[in-house]
Amino acid sequence: MSKIRTRFAPSPTGNMHVGNLRTALYAYLVAKHADGDFILRIEDTDRERLEEGAVDIIYRTMKGTGLIHDEGPNQDQGCGPYVQSERMASGLYMEYAKKLIEKGEAYYCFCDKERLENLKDMISEKEVSKYDKHCLSLSEEEVKAKLESGIPYVIRQNVPTEGTTSFDDVLYGTITVDNAELEDMILIKSDGYPTYNFANVVDDNLMRITHVVRGQEYLSSSPKYNLLYQAFGWEVPIYIHCPTITNEEHQKLSKRSGHASYEDLLAQGFLTETIINFVALLGWSPEDNEEFFTLAELVKVFDYQNISKSPAVFDMVKLRWMNGEYIKKMDMEAFKEKAMPYVKEVITKDMDIDKILELVKTRIEVFPDIKEHIDFFEEMPDYDITIYTHKKMKTNAENSLEILKEEYKILKEVANWDFDTLHDTLMEYIKNKEIKNGTGLWPVRTAVSGKQSTPGGAFEIMEIIGKEESLKRIEIGIEKLS
Repeated sequence: MSKIRTRFAPSPTGNMHVGNLRTALYAYLVAKHADGDFILRIEDTDRERLEEGAVDIIYRTMKGTGLIHDEGPNQDQGCGPYVQSERMASGLYMEYAKKLIEKGEAYYCFCDKERLENLKDMISEKEVSKYDKHCLSLSEEEVKAKLESGIPYVIRQNVPTEGTTSFDDVLYGTITVDNAELEDMILIKSDGYPTYNFANVVDDNLMRITHVVRGQEYLSSSPKYNLLYQAFGWEVPIYIHCPTITNEEHQKLSKRSGHASYEDLLAQGFLTETIINFVALLGWSPEDNEEFFTLAELVKVFDYQNISKSPAVFDMVKLRWMNGEYIKKMDMEAFKEKAMPYVKEVITKDMDIDKILELVKTRIEVFPDIKEHIDFFEEMPDYDITIYTHKKMKTNAENSLEILKEEYKILKEVANWDFDTLHDTLMEYIKNKEIKNGTGLWPVRTAVSGKQSTPGGAFEIMEIIGKEESLKRIEIGIEKLS
């Protein structure tokens, strides 16, 4: 078999949707697993949907995720240009459309908008708009006259009205459709630009693409693509249609969803490594059910035969959990770099940030979580005394008050205000009072944090905020409980 060549061909219409990122990832993995080539092509023929800056987003996303192309707009290996609007400048698509017209596989259509809107047809007991091949019956002379007079036109594919068209998909097997259900789709629009459906077939052939990876929503278009391949006499690529991605309610993941794009997820504090790992598992699973993979590891183990046909659920709970596991494994310096913007939002005073980050690193799932975990270090939150009551720790407002008063007197006398001294001092008190560790420590941790859940215990917190602030907060606790 010839060298495997895949492509990722996004349209620059905004942020990169998770579904597009998965297509890019799978196309990359299919190629790289077989030591093949991965091509990036920009499909910008739909001029009405183009967004300024969207091409830069594509380049930034590909670079950020490590999905580096072997060929593309900035790396021509002989199949360029790799931007469709630039390919159009040479008249490439019109040239191929006219070849189909010569073969009788396409024709000029001069119908105006009003006539097209009035067309209806019954397909599978449903009334749908479908072109009726009206202009196919025009003579060569009529076509020539209309072209010379400047009447606007499109070029349509001449789909057979009888028989069936079949195509093979790796996941879905052989799919056969009645040709009567297919419309004569437009190949060249009235503005001279090719449609996506036509340009991608021409470009895939000219770029020698062997495997086409795309979303399940393109299954219905594949018969028309195959008819084009047959009309040109070209070899049909291997199709890999990936399952739909749904949200937790099993609805298709919408672009309006708050986590539908790569940029959304980055902004929400997810790591690129997590996103790639998670997206790889949206429809694919390894044979050994392992869940954590680097991109290099994915290249080694990825087998597109293991892609599922069932819809893949975008499980935010799992994504957050996975991100938390990645954060735990991070190098401390790398973690600090990512964490500091969030730390600075809630801590402006001079304190040991490194110690705070060590405490919080294993407790968060996404970086914005940092703020709610550490905000009490700088400013004591107002709290209700009910948080002193803890069934497991056997504490309540009454015994907490007693313990805080006694611990306050002891802590006032501590000279070396560090973790070890604080630990030894309070543990000795607990031993002498003959109470459980939790009973002796819950009141003081609550008093110095104002929270039921904190990164680190009483000793770590008191060491970081210092003796003066610790005693001040304990005084407030005693006052609240009195």
